[in-house]
Amino acid sequence: MKESILYKLLRPIAKLYVKVFIRPKYYGLENIPKEGKTLLVGTHLNTTDSLLLMSTTRRPIHFLAKKELWEFPKVLIMGHMGLIKVDRNNKSPQSLIEARKYLEDDKVVLIFPEGTLEKDDKKILPMKIGAFKLAYDTNTPIIPFAIKGTYYKKGLSIKFGKPYYVSSDLDKERDKFIEVIKDLRK
Repeated sequence: MKESILYKLLRPIAKLYVKVFIRPKYYGLENIPKEGKTLLVGTHLNTTDSLLLMSTTRRPIHFLAKKELWEFPKVLIMGHMGLIKVDRNNKSPQSLIEARKYLEDDKVVLIFPEGTLEKDDKKILPMKIGAFKLAYDTNTPIIPFAIKGTYYKKGLSIKFGKPYYVSSDLDKERDKFIEVIKDLRK
């Protein structure tokens, strides 16, 4: 699969924006593999999270993103960024099928399993099972991450945990993941 030229052009701009205006602290960047299929799974605090995550690795990240981003005029950018469209109101497997194709091509896919923005970084919202099913079905390591703090103020951080593989007990894996996120937020 070819990488998006638009993503390659916007990534340095996103990185500069994050460095100048957001100034986060990064922890555990060494846990993001430099090659091979990778599934980043974590919390979602702000619409700017995508810019924050784009600045963490040179590897293009294929985000699962709500279908509303494909409406005009957003589609002019989002439709050409290598994103994967998700219909949050429909349990169609299409987005996971597309994400699987990226993983089979040794790419990085990012999923926010809560499916929406958290109101604060203290409470974890219920998580959908799709990220864990995708990780199990494709034998892809999950790299957990947690974003903590407030944007545009001192103290925002993103912490990446160690890669791990999930078992076939997806409900147990989801519960385990929530505990991993809680630990990353400490």
